[in-house]
Amino acid sequence: MKKFVLASLLASAASAAILLSASAQQPVNLGAPAAATPCALPDAEYAAYTNAMGVTDPKAKAAAIEAYLTAFPQSACPTYRPDTLVTLRATYAAANDPTNTLSTADRVLQLDPSNFRALFFEAYLRKLNADALTDPAAKQAGLDTAAGFAQKGLVAVKPAAMDDASFKALQATAIPIFYSTIGEDALNKKDTATAIDAYKKELAYVPIAQTQSPQGQLPDEYALAQAYIQSTPPDLLDCAFAFARFVAYAPEPYKSQAAPYAKYCYKKFHGADDGYDAFAASAQANLFPPDGLFAGVKPAPTPADIIAGVIATTPDLAVLAPDDREFILQNGTPDQAAKAWESVKGKSAQFPDVLVIASTPTQIQVAISGDAVQSKTADFTFNMAPPEDTKTAAEAAAAKKKADAVAAATAVGNKITISGTYDSFTPNPLMITMSDGEVDLPKPAAKPPVHHTPAHKPQ
Repeated sequence: MKKFVLASLLASAASAAILLSASAQQPVNLGAPAAATPCALPDAEYAAYTNAMGVTDPKAKAAAIEAYLTAFPQSACPTYRPDTLVTLRATYAAANDPTNTLSTADRVLQLDPSNFRALFFEAYLRKLNADALTDPAAKQAGLDTAAGFAQKGLVAVKPAAMDDASFKALQATAIPIFYSTIGEDALNKKDTATAIDAYKKELAYVPIAQTQSPQGQLPDEYALAQAYIQSTPPDLLDCAFAFARFVAYAPEPYKSQAAPYAKYCYKKFHGADDGYDAFAASAQANLFPPDGLFAGVKPAPTPADIIAGVIATTPDLAVLAPDDREFILQNGTPDQAAKAWESVKGKSAQFPDVLVIASTPTQIQVAISGDAVQSKTADFTFNMAPPEDTKTAAEAAAAKKKADAVAAATAVGNKITISGTYDSFTPNPLMITMSDGEVDLPKPAAKPPVHHTPAHKPQ
């Protein structure tokens, strides 16, 4: 675990690999604990207490305070106990001892459940511990616990003995870390709505310069972008904005690694990258999307829009390429799909150079469209025409020879030319069924003519 001191506590680890998560380093100053409440102690306890508090070396001071607490488990002044534990927790922090800092925070909260500083250390240190775990279930359990303390810290009230200015100073340091802890916990378990809410509140809480700094809240801008893209459905424009803002201020190599994700979200929404530079400039200049920015980004045409354009500009849908026809059958409205199908239903067609996916004597499945060929998935089923009746042995032999030739030609993986009549289709998964299938077998090569050399009479 990283070292930390009371007056300057690292808020999180250095940036990790992009696409996993990144976290920042920032100084945290939670101030000094309140002085113990004045109370008259017996001489022996007073001497032990004052001697412990007078030690300057943090490790030695922590040991001295522990010795005092052990020697006097029931203080003559009960108010000294929580104040002493608060000092002990601060001393362990100054000694760079996170384990005992956390355990002492537990002890403080047993006596004072709303102690703001203790809640901070519980949230912060438990989050660091969880981040170091590799087991997913254990990691999530650790983050859940850390987030629970963070939630309590957000609603903790000002101690009666603390002035408003001091409490606000503590909040300015701790509250962003509370929100960050809640956001990471939620994002890790795919609760994107909670994560988005927490990260936005964190970014809005701090000075804007901190949101632009890798040592401040900039890594949580990246986490916010992740939450947007992982939402169901993805929030593409907010995703593009948050990624673009992260890219604007991130150092290399993170800038280059994240840039494609900003543009991906933008293009996924808009359908192209025109206007992206102005969009990204707005993300750099604003913490959150300004009014009207998203309204100026036109959504990409829907499949129905694209299909409507194809239908409007194609007088005879029967001439469509197989890929275009399949797109309409799969993605069009019922009326659009019906129009595309009626244009070919009952008509015969021949398909050259198609890929055989499966073959039996009565049925052949092939890949015809580009996507189907690429994925080696059948998109057409040809129910083969029944063989002609044979009446003679010669006809039977010829039929068998043809069947054998078809079987050889239609072995899986071969390319063939096949024809049939459009019969029916199912849209998802797409399958077009053809009747009266017929494989176009290559014709045997013609034999070359025989040339006879004329005989010559002897001279």
